[in-house]
Amino acid sequence: FRSLKLCPPANLICSADPLLSSMPVKFDDIPKVAKEVLDDDFQTSGYQLKAKQKTNFDGAVVTTQVDLFPAGKDSCMTPAKLTWKLPTPLGFSAICIDKLEMDSAGKLKLEAVTDKVYPGLKVNCKSDLADLNKVTTGFTYTGLKDLQVIFDTKATNPQDFTCEATYAHGPATCGLKTTMKSLTSPDLGVRVASGPFFGSLMAKEALSAFTAHCHYKANDQLRCGATYQHGGKKGSGNFSVGVAYQYSPRMLVKAKVAQDQSISITAKNTEVKGFTMVSGLKYETASAKTSWGFQLSIE
Repeated sequence: FRSLKLCPPANLICSADPLLSSMPVKFDDIPKVAKEVLDDDFQTSGYQLKAKQKTNFDGAVVTTQVDLFPAGKDSCMTPAKLTWKLPTPLGFSAICIDKLEMDSAGKLKLEAVTDKVYPGLKVNCKSDLADLNKVTTGFTYTGLKDLQVIFDTKATNPQDFTCEATYAHGPATCGLKTTMKSLTSPDLGVRVASGPFFGSLMAKEALSAFTAHCHYKANDQLRCGATYQHGGKKGSGNFSVGVAYQYSPRMLVKAKVAQDQSISITAKNTEVKGFTMVSGLKYETASAKTSWGFQLSIE
C-alpha cells in the first residue's frame, strides 16, 4: 500500500496518490478505494494459473489464464483463455489493439482504440467477431479539466447507448450514468476523501437503490472498508465489512464478513519476484460450508 500525502492546510489527500487521484474516475469506479479492500484478491474458490509475457513483437503482450479442475463433469479439466494486447499492430501506431481474446469456449473478443483523432479524445470499437449487431463503438473525452465523458453505443442501433460523465473538484468526485431508457432518472454517484477517510454513495434504479461505501486508512499497514445497500430490486440489506493488513512488504492479508454470515480470509504473497500467489478460504457459518481457492500469477 502506498503512503498518503497530506495537503496543507486542509489535510486533504493529494492527487499524487494514485489511489485517490484528482483526475475523474469512471462512474463504476467511484467506490473503488473501499472495494479494493472488500473485493480484490479474494480467491476463495477454484484454482487458477495466470501468465503474462511482454514480447518484442511491436511491444505485444500475451496473457494466458488457465482454470484448473473447474466444476462440472463435462468441463475441460484445464480450460484456458488467451489474451493479446498489440500497442502498435504491425508497426501501425495510429490504432492500439487493446484486447484480442479467445476464451475456453472458442469465443472471441476484439477491442481497438485510437487517441490520434483529436487531443483528449479516445475512440474505441468492440466486437465479438461473430455478430455485427453486437459491435459497439464509442469515445472517452478528457479534453476539459477535471471532466471525463464516456459514450458507447451499438453500431447498428445508436439508440442503444450508455453515457456517463464524472467531474472531480478538490476532494470530491461526482458523476452520472444513463441510457436511453433512464434519461430522466440517471444513476448518480459521489465520493469524498479527507485525510485517511473516504466515503462514496451510489444511487441507481431510478434513485430507489442506494449503496454506500466507506474506507479508513489507519496507517501504512492497515486499511478498513465497509459497504451497505438499501433498496433496489434485489440485494437490499446486503453489507460487508473488511480489513486489509500489510503484514510485510511482500505479504498482504485480508479478511471480511458479509450479511450472509460468511467469513472470508485471503493472503497475497509476492516473496519471489515475478510470482504472485493468492490463496483464500471462505466459511459459511449458516450452512457450515467451506470453500477455498488458489491463484498463481507469473509476470
